Amino acid sequence: MVSSTLSFSKEWESAEGRYIPNDGFLEDVVLEDPTSIATSQATDPSESEVINASDHLLRGNGDDSEVDVQHGNKFDSRHDAAKQLGVENEDSDQIVKDLNTLKVTDDIEEDASSGKKEFSTMSVEEIDTLLDKCLLQALYTTVKDKDLPMPGSTLWSNHILACRPPGVTLDIKKSSHKKLSKWLLAKSSAGLISAKEDKHRKEVMLLGVNRGHPDYQAFKPEKRKANVAEATAPIPSESSKSQTQLEVIELWKSTIHINPILEAVGANPSHLYTASEAVDIVFSYVEKENLVKPHDKAMVVLNAIFCDALYKGTVKKGSTYPTEIHKKDLGSTFLSRMQSNHRVIRGNESVVRKGALKAVQIMTERRQGNKKVTRVSGLESFLVDADALASELQKKFACSTSVAEVPGKKGQNEVLVQGGVLEDLARHLVQQYGIPKKYIEILDKTRK
Repeated sequence: MVSSTLSFSKEWESAEGRYIPNDGFLEDVVLEDPTSIATSQATDPSESEVINASDHLLRGNGDDSEVDVQHGNKFDSRHDAAKQLGVENEDSDQIVKDLNTLKVTDDIEEDASSGKKEFSTMSVEEIDTLLDKCLLQALYTTVKDKDLPMPGSTLWSNHILACRPPGVTLDIKKSSHKKLSKWLLAKSSAGLISAKEDKHRKEVMLLGVNRGHPDYQAFKPEKRKANVAEATAPIPSESSKSQTQLEVIELWKSTIHINPILEAVGANPSHLYTASEAVDIVFSYVEKENLVKPHDKAMVVLNAIFCDALYKGTVKKGSTYPTEIHKKDLGSTFLSRMQSNHRVIRGNESVVRKGALKAVQIMTERRQGNKKVTRVSGLESFLVDADALASELQKKFACSTSVAEVPGKKGQNEVLVQGGVLEDLARHLVQQYGIPKKYIEILDKTRK
């Protein structure tokens, strides 16, 4: 409609005085001469070339066919067309780079999962060998005699798993034993360790380590690199070291019942022995007397001296004495016939006492005026000075403290702290004095 109106623009004067539809619609519009527009379109093909070339690039036929544009311009390929028109194909190059990046990522994921695939393809025998290696590494490096007896779950989570090779996942279910308890009892039967099932805890307890076992002697532990955090950790002062460094060792002394066993292997009955050393003595006696059952290597035959040492006075009248014992029960039975002792070492101070180590007792109770008071006793067992502790707690909790003698117990003091600081006080003893949690008993009498 517009083009037809333009073509008759010369006849507008003769139409004066007549009715013209849409009269005055284009009065303010400046238009170019149609002839000049046609001439410019014929002489400047760059715009059509760009449009045609762009359409071809967007279609992406995938072939290298030529593209015909005005004035007979031809291009051999899409890349040549873009280059001749001054258009850089940066997007396509970027896409190629991105694809290469995706391939590299896939390779990294495959390498990361190769460790898991390698473990999943291991045979049962190889998994058993790896478990034994981790156990020996743990017995050499992290399992100390002072930590025994130890629950089997603690041995597995805190010691054996820590000794596995980097990137390897240990799974006891994929071994020939299937269960942790069966595996530990098998090692106990082999004489490497002394383990027994605790009926109360319903799990296997590690009682001792036979460090004279051939497998233990032949094993060479691997040296592990120290963690960066440990290497850069600040070095504590000597005073703080002596305060927090606490070592508790359970010791065993011979009794009249088992003296003949120690004398037979040349051990001194008056000496104190660790649990592993005592187990070594009893197995040395078995080896010397050749008491292993020929047809069942897991059983030990009891001669008259050995039977009296283990069971005299424990068998009820009318009952018969056992004639053999399983290797896994031999170590614990032998220790039960010895006298329990313990040695406590803090810095340069050391003390040995008879009997089992008594725990620290922390108790919170109410007094007059509905006020809470926290009392802690049994500090002497761990070589903790009551006066020094009272001074520390006074500053730490910003409250009054005092030291008093425990009623009915001479030489034993207790620290009284104003307020209910039961858990905070227990945490302070663990962190500042190194007292193990298993030796701390807490009681809150304020709870109803």
